[in-house]
Amino acid sequence: MANQTDTLSAPVANRGWIVTCAGLGINLALGILYAWSLTKGAIEKDFGWKGAQLNDPYALCCLVFAFAMILAGRCQDRFGPRLTASIGGLLVGAGFLLCSTTSNYATWLLGFGVLAGLGIGFGYSSATPPALKWFPPAKTGLIAGLVVAGFGLAPVYLAPTSQYLLGQFGVQKTMLILGIAFTIIVCGLAQLLVNPPAGFGAAAKPAGGNAPPKPAAANVTPSQILRTPLFYLLWVIYFIGAGAGLMVIGSISGMAKTSMGELAFVAVAVMAIGNAGGRILAGTLSDKIGRRWTLCLVLTIQALLMLAAIPITASKDMAAVVIVLLAALIGANYGANLSLFPSYTKDLWGLKTFGMNYGVLFTAWGVGGFVLPRLQQMLYEASKNADGTGGSYMSSFLVASVLLFAGTGLTFLIKPPQSKLAAAPA
Repeated sequence: MANQTDTLSAPVANRGWIVTCAGLGINLALGILYAWSLTKGAIEKDFGWKGAQLNDPYALCCLVFAFAMILAGRCQDRFGPRLTASIGGLLVGAGFLLCSTTSNYATWLLGFGVLAGLGIGFGYSSATPPALKWFPPAKTGLIAGLVVAGFGLAPVYLAPTSQYLLGQFGVQKTMLILGIAFTIIVCGLAQLLVNPPAGFGAAAKPAGGNAPPKPAAANVTPSQILRTPLFYLLWVIYFIGAGAGLMVIGSISGMAKTSMGELAFVAVAVMAIGNAGGRILAGTLSDKIGRRWTLCLVLTIQALLMLAAIPITASKDMAAVVIVLLAALIGANYGANLSLFPSYTKDLWGLKTFGMNYGVLFTAWGVGGFVLPRLQQMLYEASKNADGTGGSYMSSFLVASVLLFAGTGLTFLIKPPQSKLAAAPA
């Protein structure tokens, strides 16, 4: 079946922004993944789960989300964004509704870990491609950043919403309410995700007279990019940039409690705002100075922030504003990866199979988010005293900093694909 192409009656100039806002809204809903930290506490209290059980549904959801992007990307490329996003909304809803019926650990793994993970992957994969198709190459970074900003910004409203619902209704009714609400929201907004009509071409000349970036190879298939060193180079850099950020995002509340006590949630909220803002800022900057220089800058600053975090998080007397600023900057640099790598995917390999190409590359996020936070937890536990007290994040930040500096060096190896790489038939 050919890729979905919609004939539109609405003005072309307006539809691009409608699609962009719909994608942003879908990601705002799918950011429900980040509400797990609050849900986990309620589960421990109400269900009596202990130890690794409290993190397993979340970790499984992240892995399924990342690898579902490959299948979802294929679905998006073949059947279009509207159907793909609708499937995502239904899967997330089904997963949450299943969780609302039980406190059973295995059922939560299936509901939150597998079904919701699949749904988030299908929804996330279908939000960016149609928006990018409505705009010229000179706005690729900006549009990608705007669409994915919703996912990063979600904790700002989800944290207080989830906290209220859990307090009023408990875990199972909260999952029921969220499942119904997000099914309606995602499936409703999915109807606004449409590709441009046949023959549509966004204006190629950007304001200011700057030449837009030109893809080195258009419409390259996943099987082709997997045969190039460039793909694996980008995969490793993505693994480092995303994984190092997730090391901190997953533990920022515990880190901030040393200095901020019960106000540590402020650092989490500010990090979410930085996460969203970094996606937009980095995407816009990369349109101006190029993807590679922006990525190099992002990784370098993140490495320096990791080093600065060692004394900041260890101090019991550090001013709260310093902790909050650190959280915002680390969140922004992490978020930058989520707009730069989809932009790279479009620039280097075209839009025809963008969904699946980015899905394959996005596995770096999933593996990085699984490996590096786990390493961080191991290093933290190893730093504790013999009686189990204490614990330091110093070794975690040092490892992250070294990896990020290595990633910075790898950015200088990024070059456009060689012309001998054949483009796929249109």
